[in-house]
Amino acid sequence: MEIKIRDYKITDCPAILDIINDAILNSTALYDYNVRTLATQEAIFEEKLQKGFPVTVAEMNNEVVGFGYYSEFRFREAYKFTVEHSVYANKNSIGKGIGKLLLTELIERAKKQNLHTMIGVIDSENTNSIDFHKKFGFEEVGFIKESGYKFDRWLHSVFVQKIL
Repeated sequence: MEIKIRDYKITDCPAILDIINDAILNSTALYDYNVRTLATQEAIFEEKLQKGFPVTVAEMNNEVVGFGYYSEFRFREAYKFTVEHSVYANKNSIGKGIGKLLLTELIERAKKQNLHTMIGVIDSENTNSIDFHKKFGFEEVGFIKESGYKFDRWLHSVFVQKIL
């Protein structure tokens, strides 16, 4: 059961869309309310790629089981050495090392691009993700109370940071 990490191709988008939309509908991993269309997701990734940011895919048995990317943290020029990343795995593939491989790849790519720091924004209830990031040297650097509202309750955001 080998997991292969590779660059995203547009043909990966339907499988990625399934992962994203499941997270939107059933978790606080994304603070979106509405599922995305294929065209919307393709456009999101195309914009990242055009700006020189990576989108990576985890593949197992020729099936997309996860993906990760990073892009701007904020849009002011002085933030150009800081990126915000996201890593997702198919709910049936969690715990198989997919996130570890994806995040390792993103960290290496960020270093090669001479970036200085990576930021993750995680829902405070997602302690598994917070602990996962700490294993990679990310530190909790911020907590924003009631920064999102989903599933009829206020949610808090935890900011994690890794200096590259």
